[in-house]
Amino acid sequence: MDDTAIRRFFTHPTQTYHRRYEALRAVMVDGRSQKDVAKAFGYEYGSFRLLVHEFRQSVATEGSMNSPFFKPSRRAARQ
Repeated sequence: MDDTAIRRFFTHPTQTYHRRYEALRAVMVDGRSQKDVAKAFGYEYGSFRLLVHEFRQSVATEGSMNSPFFKPSRRAARQ
């Protein structure tokens, strides 16, 4: 069975929150460099570094992995 399309779904996500999740996962779980991940997922390196920092802060502040980091804000959901 050819799973090319399925692999592409995970490696080249098109939805914002999915892309954010996969990029952060690549750094946090797979141990890839922020520079490589930023390039692979279409982020500017400085912006991605800030995203990683904000994610770490979000988890630390929430005290668990139930962070609202991947949920659209109420404002974004209404638009």
